[in-house]
Amino acid sequence: MGLSLATAEKWVERWELQQQRYAVDREDRFTVIADVVEHITAGRTERPLVVDLGCGPGSLAARLARRLPYADIVAADQDPLLLELARTHHADAARYVDTVIGEDGWTQALALDRPLDAAVSTTALHYLDPNTLRRVYRELAALLRPGGVLVNGDHFPQNDAVLAEVAGYVGRRRAERQRALAQEDWASWWTAVAEDAELADLLAERGRRQPVTGTDSAARLSLSDHIRLLRQAGFGRAGAVWQYGDSCVVVAIR
Repeated sequence: MGLSLATAEKWVERWELQQQRYAVDREDRFTVIADVVEHITAGRTERPLVVDLGCGPGSLAARLARRLPYADIVAADQDPLLLELARTHHADAARYVDTVIGEDGWTQALALDRPLDAAVSTTALHYLDPNTLRRVYRELAALLRPGGVLVNGDHFPQNDAVLAEVAGYVGRRRAERQRALAQEDWASWWTAVAEDAELADLLAERGRRQPVTGTDSAARLSLSDHIRLLRQAGFGRAGAVWQYGDSCVVVAIR
């Protein structure tokens, strides 16, 4: 199932463009996540250990590796095609792990040799149902060292329906001004992938593993819902450190 570097580069570049449709100020959000990890690991004598949850084709892992070249990064995902794109295009950024977040044994599959300094994720945990999400938060709290952080960038709707509508509008207008909606969408990207013969085996494997993207079970959870779940899971502090519309970076400190 090995890919050529040229093929991986092409599809990762297209992925980066289409993802701009779905994350307001996506690059800023990545930067904020890296800022938090940089801050929390400053002064550490041991190499920081970071896990990227739902890494996809390596977008966040690659940015963290450039920003924190002294860190050890473990990147986990359950999609074989996206993982192979990451392994090929961002081979040196992380150690990639094929596992389903939230399933029995997923933390053991990470094969960590010491407590985590940070667990990061972006637009990846919203497919977990609330009970699974609570358990994953608890498992991550157990993996983190005291003072370690969970940093999650995603869309967190408001509890209030009117405020949620306003936040959604703010995000859409921002995307329009940035011409983000001119990019191909998620469905178009996958349709095009299906036409690339070099990806046929990986796409077939992805199909055998369906569902690989879940059902957005936790998409309805608000920011306050996530903070409540994080506190229940053992995090002493939790809150948003960056927000635009309903796009947030939430930080929880062990």
